[in-house]
Amino acid sequence: MSGNLKITILVDNIAGQNLTAEHGLALWIEVGTERILFDTGQGVALAGNARELGIGLDRAGVLILSHGHYDHTGGIAQVTRHAGKMNVYCHPGVVQPRYSIRNGAPKPIEMPRESMSALDRLPDHRLHWVLEPVSLCEEIGITGPIARETSYEDVGGPFYLDREGKRPDSIEDDLALWVRTNDGLVVCVGCCHAGLVNTLNHILRLNPDSRIRAIIGGFHLIEASSQRLDQTIAALRSLEPDMVVPCHCTGQRAVTALSDGLGKRVSPGAAGKTCLF
Repeated sequence: MSGNLKITILVDNIAGQNLTAEHGLALWIEVGTERILFDTGQGVALAGNARELGIGLDRAGVLILSHGHYDHTGGIAQVTRHAGKMNVYCHPGVVQPRYSIRNGAPKPIEMPRESMSALDRLPDHRLHWVLEPVSLCEEIGITGPIARETSYEDVGGPFYLDREGKRPDSIEDDLALWVRTNDGLVVCVGCCHAGLVNTLNHILRLNPDSRIRAIIGGFHLIEASSQRLDQTIAALRSLEPDMVVPCHCTGQRAVTALSDGLGKRVSPGAAGKTCLF
C-alpha cells in the first residue's frame, strides 16, 4: 500500500471528550488520496463529531453501507447532500422492511425513510449494488455477501422481515471492507451479522496471500453464548491479528472475554479513537 492508512471512529456507543455517543457506528477511512465513510450511525452524532474531529464529510468519495439497519444508515441524507460526486456501495437488501421482536413486541429497525429517499435520488451511476466482491482499487475491497459456514455463529438477535415474526431475517446484506497494507489486511465491519469468523475467513479466501492485521467495528456478540465467545476467541488466536478494536454492538461481556483471551491486542473503540497503520 502506498501511503498510510488512518481509520477514525466517528460514531460509536461510547464517545471521547466533547463528542456525542449514540447506538450506532461510522468509520472514517483515509488511505492515500481516498476518503471513505463506512456507515453513518443513526445520523444524530455524525456531523457534530466530524466537525469536532476536523473531518470534512464532504470530502468522502465513497460511502459503504455494511447493512440496512437504522443505526448504520440514518445519516445517509446529510452525507449525500453535501458530498458532491460520492459513490455509494451497498447490497440491495439494505432497503427492505425489518423488525426486532422481543417479548412479542415488534420494533422497526430498517433504514429510515429519509435515507431511502436519499438513495433514490442518487444518479444510477453513483449507486452500486454489491452482489459479489468488489475492488475499489488494488488495495481496497468490499466482501460482497458472506458465506455462513461456522456452526456456532448466527445473526446475533431476534431479527425478522415481518411484524409477526414468521420470516427470520438472515441479514444477507451484511458486508465488510478490507484494506491491504504491507503487514496484512485491516478489516472494517459494521455488525458482523454474518459472524466475525465467517467474515474473516471469507476475506482471507479473497486474499489468499495475506493475513489479518487488524479488525475494527461492531462484532455483535452482545447476546453470544459462552460457547460462541470461546470459539470466536479460539479462531482469533489462530489468525493472530495485531489489533482487535471492538465497537458498538460487541457488548461489554464480550469485550472483557476478548481482552482476557487476546490480551493487549484488544483495544476497545470509542468515537474519536484513531488507528494508524
